[in-house]
Amino acid sequence: MVTTVILASNWYQELIQKIPDEQLFSWRSVFDGLPRIIEKLPTTLLLTFGGAFFGLILALIFAIVKINRVKILYPLQAFFVSFLRGTPMLVQLMLTYYGIPLLLKAINLRFGTGLNINAIPAYLFAIVAFAFNEAAYSSETIRAAILSVDYGEIEAARSLGMTNRQVYHRIIIPNAAVVATPTLINSLIGLTKGTSLAFSAGVVEIFAQAQILGGADYRYFERFISVAFVYWGVNIVIELFGRFIEKKMVIEVPDNLNPQIRTKGDVR
Repeated sequence: MVTTVILASNWYQELIQKIPDEQLFSWRSVFDGLPRIIEKLPTTLLLTFGGAFFGLILALIFAIVKINRVKILYPLQAFFVSFLRGTPMLVQLMLTYYGIPLLLKAINLRFGTGLNINAIPAYLFAIVAFAFNEAAYSSETIRAAILSVDYGEIEAARSLGMTNRQVYHRIIIPNAAVVATPTLINSLIGLTKGTSLAFSAGVVEIFAQAQILGGADYRYFERFISVAFVYWGVNIVIELFGRFIEKKMVIEVPDNLNPQIRTKGDVR
């Protein structure tokens, strides 16, 4: 990464050497660990956005199933959401890490397939766990956003001959996205911090890297300050990006309309 190259360059190392290196607490240790921690930032971002992407798809499916009370699927959705919201993320991560290999082994024994369980990267198990956990919470946000869409707009779209798929694609989802985006951005920030649990599944991301560095020189406190700065910086970027998306999604209302009905998406 460009950032890592910059932080590892000579000028940065020379600057670090000017920082006091005290015995009790060392600011030098805080900053000299940043390049090696940031090296693992792509893994953290992969876990974050991979879990968020698949979680958002699952959340939308869960929300639609619950709204329409789809037979067979609705009880399954209710069970999964209740289980995922009622158990710790770490437990879900462990169930995924040990459960998926058992499932694949059972498939191999039952159907005689040759699936190579050992070839599956550990980060894929973490992404699956994060995706389901994110879906359980985001599904309620999306469901509430969908139900907030004006029913008159839906009826108007159907009166024009739109199919249910077109109504969702052109009317419901765009309007619901305006309502759901702020909460989903907060969930994304929470997911970014939650990826620190992935080290339990053998994934070396920025938190695990900080632990490794701390174990080498016993400067755990300083290394955790370093990783805190990295998480803080990443989440500031996500927050700024979320504000940008919110502004882009604002539904503009003509100024000549009655001020009493200039409400949807109006932030002025």
